[in-house]
Amino acid sequence: MLRSVGRERLTGSGEDPRVTELRTAVSRLRRELAGHPAEFPDRGIAEDELAALDAMAAGGRPESPRLRRSLLLVAGAIGSVSALSPGLRDVRSAVDLFEEPPRRP
Repeated sequence: MLRSVGRERLTGSGEDPRVTELRTAVSRLRRELAGHPAEFPDRGIAEDELAALDAMAAGGRPESPRLRRSLLLVAGAIGSVSALSPGLRDVRSAVDLFEEPPRRP
């Protein structure tokens, strides 16, 4: 069952669906990165920031500025690896779900 609480919707498990979306996207990209055969200089940074994104999501209410910072670091680290771009796009879409709506004057 879904119920509205402001902008948040909670599932029967009590987890915000935005958190579920973020955790799913991060998990998928982590698997893709682990299976990617090429080594590149910033791979460790991408792995660390994906772990940080997962930890923030596991905490339940991640802060948008911190999510954006991690996303930027991941994008910078794997941005030139085109095989990972669909997974990165999914993580970005999930992070976008946490943006605050613009305030009306």
